[in-house]
Parts: sequence; structure tokens; C-alpha cells
Amino acid sequence: MAKLKNFVLVLLLLQVACTTKTTKELTTATGPKPIPSDTVVVKPDTAVLVVQPPPALMAVGAGRVGEYLPSLLGQNVALVVNHTSTINGTHLADTLPAMGIPVRVIFAPEHGFRGEADAGEKITDDRDPKTGIPIISLYGKKKKPSAADLKGVDWVIFDIQDVGARFYTYILTMHYVMEACAENGVRMMIFDRPNPNGHYIDGPVLKPGYESFVGIHPIPIVHGLTVGELAGMINGEYWLRDSLQCSLTVVPVSNYSHKRPYELPIKPSPNLPNIRSIYLYPSLCLFEGTVVSVGRGTDKQFQVYGHPDATIGDYYFTPEPKPGAGQPPLLGQRCRGFDLSNLSPDSLFRVSQIDLSRLIDFYRAYPDKSAFFLKNNFIDKLAGSDELRKQIAAGKTEEEIRASWQADLVRFRQLRAKYLLYPDGSDW
Repeated sequence: MAKLKNFVLVLLLLQVACTTKTTKELTTATGPKPIPSDTVVVKPDTAVLVVQPPPALMAVGAGRVGEYLPSLLGQNVALVVNHTSTINGTHLADTLPAMGIPVRVIFAPEHGFRGEADAGEKITDDRDPKTGIPIISLYGKKKKPSAADLKGVDWVIFDIQDVGARFYTYILTMHYVMEACAENGVRMMIFDRPNPNGHYIDGPVLKPGYESFVGIHPIPIVHGLTVGELAGMINGEYWLRDSLQCSLTVVPVSNYSHKRPYELPIKPSPNLPNIRSIYLYPSLCLFEGTVVSVGRGTDKQFQVYGHPDATIGDYYFTPEPKPGAGQPPLLGQRCRGFDLSNLSPDSLFRVSQIDLSRLIDFYRAYPDKSAFFLKNNFIDKLAGSDELRKQIAAGKTEEEIRASWQADLVRFRQLRAKYLLYPDGSDW
């Protein structure tokens, strides 16, 4: 415990030396200003050398202790956290008590508090063996804290690394926690983190009637927002039940821009093992509404795709039980398809749209088209309506399908601009 307290003290000293105060209430937040990109020009005899200063170090919200500690001292807090909720490798559930902030309860999202459960696996209530703090699952039938869960809590802190796709369920958990806080008069604080897919906006916008736990907000598949910015949009657009609004504070990331690459220090969930899979996820996840495997049960999750009956592709893989994928789709079946694990992350970062060509080409080559999409039409929940499924079945080209999104995307970009906390240009 003494070592942990010394660690916290060092964090505070670093805060004073390296960061500026940018914590804002969401109603007035403007976010950190971009770091000036002054250039130094040296003119030798015939050449011109342009030297750019290195980008300033980012500090995630959880690491900016000096920004939130004054508000939390003397308060009882609850945490919505998982394995990504760390400050330099130390979990938030350990650092806050070391600073004298009592943590009353931990709310666990999909994949659990430690991030080891399979996708869709039921998470049970538990108790953290290290701290003894009660853990309450918010994945399954219970999606939001009850009044009893929040009794005696002054603040709920949300600190989870997101990947910027509408169907990634952590933002749905955030929505329901905001709703519970609004219903029970509890304040909520979000420790913001960069969005690794925050550099572009694309995909169909979710339509009314297609809400589910893989999408509840009228936003595109790739929304280009951090969780802090999205929370501001949820509040500002009255998307909570009965148009409730949550008392919300966001601790922003310092020195962040949406065009600045960010490689996650910890994989955000069991089946997104690296930055390549995170970049490919918004496109390849649409295959999860089909019979095609996206590599769950391999070591190349969301970097390969295929099926035993495929007639195209020169890569073969066989899904097996793995941590985070105990019963993967097509378990034990040899799949034919494609391997994208040789694509460089830099090239994928430069992509500014979802790639539909892989889904369209696989559908066109698949022998039994009537069996390609899952019978429960899960593809409609992922896409946000039944339009994409019908467009692919009708033989529409990628260009024709993309054209059908554009009017909605123009409106969303205008809405998004109201809630940005960070520069949106090519600042880095």
C-alpha cells in the first residue's frame, strides 16, 4: 500500500508539471486546445530543412489525477470499469482507495471486470478478491444499476477504453448507467480515453425500431467520438429515457486530436488483440450477422474471415476453443477465406471508410445465398436497419450502397460538431 501511495504522489507531481487544467462540465466544455505546430526552418546553401516538434504526450482522463481529485475527496464512488481502467498499469480500483476515495461498488460490463469472459457470456455478480469490493454485472438481463445499487453513492465513474464502433457494447452500458444516475440523482464522471477509430465517420445511421444492445443511438457505425463526447451528445439530445439528463462531468484527454493515431496499451476485449484488429473491426464485424467466421477461436481474431463452404480465398483456418471464445462459431471446421493480418496498421489508419467489398464479394461467391445471413437477422441490428441486407441481396454495388448513407452522414456530422471536445483536423 505504501508503494501505491508513492505512485499516486508521483502521478500528482507529474500532473502539475506536464498538464493544464481542461476538465469541463459538459454544458460548457470546449476541450483542450491543439498544441501549436510551429516549424523551425533551417536554410543551408541549397536545401531547406523543416523540423516539426514532436507531438506532446497524451494523458488519459484517469491519469489526470489533479483534475478530478478535489471533486472526489470525501465522496463515495462507484466504478464502471474493466481491465482497461488503468493508470500506468495500476487499476483504478486500486489507485482511488489509495488516495482516500472509498469505492463502494464496481459495475462490470460485457467480458467482465477483468475482461476475460466470452462475447455474450453471462456475467455474474461477484466480489473483487484483491480489494473485497462488490462487483455487480451490467451485462445480461440487468443492464443498469438499481436504486439500491446506488444507495449512498455520490459519484459514478465510467472509465473504459472504447473502439469507436456503434455495436461495441461498452457505450450501451454507459448509456444505461447515465440513465440510472439521472433517475437517482447521482452525479456521473467520465474519465475519457482516445478513440482509435476516431479519425473518420462512416456507415449507415441506426433507424428507429432497430434498437438493441448492439446499438441504441441514431449514430453511424463509425461515429468518430470519444465516450466523453458521445455522453455529451446523449445528454444534449435527450436520448435517455423520458428525456432525462444526467449530471455529467468529463475529464478530457490532454493533447489529443481525432486525427492523432493511438495504439491501445491494453487490448480492449478478448477478441480484439491488436490495433490491426481494432481498425478492421467496424468492417469485419458485419460478418457476425452471417455464417462467416471472423477468426474467433484463432490467434487472428478480426484479421481473418472464412467459411467451410467458401469458394474464394486462399487462406485456411480452423476455429478452436480459446480464452474469450470457448465455443466459437464453426468450431472445429476448416474454413476457407482470407488473411488480412499482413496489412500494416499505418495503411489501415489512412482508410477513411468502412470496407463493404469483402462482405459483398463473399455473398456473391457463397453457394447458398438463402443461408448466408443468419436467420435471426442479426445483421440488421449490426447495420442499424434491414436496408444493408436487402441491398446486398439485390445485387447493389458498394458505391450504390454507400450513396444511400450520405444524407444521414451529413446530418450526423453537423450534430457531432456540437459535442466535440478535441480538434477534428489534421493537427498531428
